[in-house]
Amino acid sequence: MSEKLWGGRFEKSTDEMINDFQASINFDKRLYREDIAGSIAHAKMLAKCGIISADDLQKITAGLKKILAQIEAGEFKFSAELEDIHMNIEKALTDDIGDAGGRLHTARSRNDQVALDMHMYVRRQVEEIQRLIIEMQKALIDAAEKNLSVIMPGYTHLQRAQPILFSHHLLAYFEMLQRDSDRFCGVYDRADIMPLGAGALAGTTLPIDRKFVANELDFDAIYLNSLDAVSDRDYILEFLSAASILMVHLSRFSEEIILWCSREFNFVELDDAHCTGSSMMPQKKNPDVPELIRGKTGRVIGHLTAMLMTVKALPLAYNKDLQEDKEGLFDAIDTVKFSLAVFAQIVAGMKIKAENMRRAVEEDFSNATDLADYLVKKGVPFRQAHEISGKLVHHCIERGIYLKDLTLDEFKNFSDKFDADIHAAIKPETCVNNRNSFGGTSTEQVKMQIVEARAWLKEVE
Repeated sequence: MSEKLWGGRFEKSTDEMINDFQASINFDKRLYREDIAGSIAHAKMLAKCGIISADDLQKITAGLKKILAQIEAGEFKFSAELEDIHMNIEKALTDDIGDAGGRLHTARSRNDQVALDMHMYVRRQVEEIQRLIIEMQKALIDAAEKNLSVIMPGYTHLQRAQPILFSHHLLAYFEMLQRDSDRFCGVYDRADIMPLGAGALAGTTLPIDRKFVANELDFDAIYLNSLDAVSDRDYILEFLSAASILMVHLSRFSEEIILWCSREFNFVELDDAHCTGSSMMPQKKNPDVPELIRGKTGRVIGHLTAMLMTVKALPLAYNKDLQEDKEGLFDAIDTVKFSLAVFAQIVAGMKIKAENMRRAVEEDFSNATDLADYLVKKGVPFRQAHEISGKLVHHCIERGIYLKDLTLDEFKNFSDKFDADIHAAIKPETCVNNRNSFGGTSTEQVKMQIVEARAWLKEVE
């Protein structure tokens, strides 16, 4: 005889292979906190509405707290026969307290129960991820402030473009993470809607109080439509979308760190604790952690794609397909949290090779735009100034020198607008600090960005 709590309609036990195929307990057991909290709130509501007795409520609450302690102590035995976390907990409760345990499921279905658990779980994970984003942002601000005077080449098309402050580059990722945090706020809002009370799909005939449960579990809103309540997975799609974009940002940063660590760039060196060596080549120091984050980004994006494919053709309301919302979500959560935590450590432990960055700026033509701007300020039309600067660059390349190596007479051979101040005008510090437009790379602007960033962090902590 099956021990399944829904087995009354069946004469045969479920095939063992089918049990294994459809059981979700191996991964949804991580929902135990939410499941127990939701059940306690539901029981309180049932008692308040006179649907169960005060004695039943006391037994149910004590029994569920006992199960919570057993699970957290590693003493609870989960059963695949009971399929999921909900049935495992309910069966253990009923075995422990008798009929009172059997009354807990009054006026609810596993459909709205699992939806409740997932809403609560996503809310909690969003809060944890936002805390990790803040830690990553702190690491970026600290590194930016510590290296405020470091100048590096800025790139377009992976070609040296214009000198920028290294701190300006770091703070670009702060802004990306800020948008990530904002997106997760939106995810929280969509997860902060209470589905319990929707039943299997149509509500219940019993006089329940959904607002009471919502208040007990700190939900800001309640689903207005019971069909939508049990079938909605938008908040999971939004979570996976926000997680994918966040991982793309970390992947882009990872790629840059990997490049900067190479001998070809030699701009930074990662802490030994964040690298590995080669089993064959003794000289190697490999940036494995950024590489793994770059690789795991595809994994998170894959979970988003899989979830979109899962829900794209589902009719209302609940379908077993929706069980597939969990494994990808759980893995994405673990991946994002791990990636943020280790990335903050990487940034904090990264050694900046300022002299190498400076040399890279001086031994290129990334100050050519400033050369053109110099002429514009002297009254030369920009297109003409652009052409003169291009010819000067070509002249230097042919001679194997840089703009800083030209004499004033050589500059004047290309335009009589050049004066003795030209060499100061194309120095890296001048190029950087002249870009003092709002949001630019000048020291003044970057200092302002740091002040704004620290003020925001102080506000949210």
